[in-house]
Amino acid sequence: QAQLVESGGGLVQAGGSLRLSCAASGGTFSSYAMGWFRQAPGKERELVAAITWTGGSTYNTDSVKGRFTISRDNAKNTVYLQMNSLNAEDTAVYYCARSTFRWRLESDLGAYDVWGQGTQVTVSS
Repeated sequence: QAQLVESGGGLVQAGGSLRLSCAASGGTFSSYAMGWFRQAPGKERELVAAITWTGGSTYNTDSVKGRFTISRDNAKNTVYLQMNSLNAEDTAVYYCARSTFRWRLESDLGAYDVWGQGTQVTVSS
């Protein structure tokens, strides 16, 4: 059974950094694009960053450009999200997900078929 497990979340002061990891198992992940989403209280889940199956192309939503970097290590079946210059608006539960596409970087939740359980990121101001 395909499974994604996120780790690396926690409490950090504004201006600080965190590195999230998403470990994949039980399925084929290296052949698919992957995404990181987040959901803040009372808000819809939104795409933060996505990466193609080779890692050659990435997408970042406007609010995190220049601060967050998505990467992957297919040999380790792991996707990462490096988050720098965090601010209170970044507080949310962060989820990784496997896309049904290899090359397309989709923001539609329906384009992702396997989801992790999420990891909480809290930024104190």
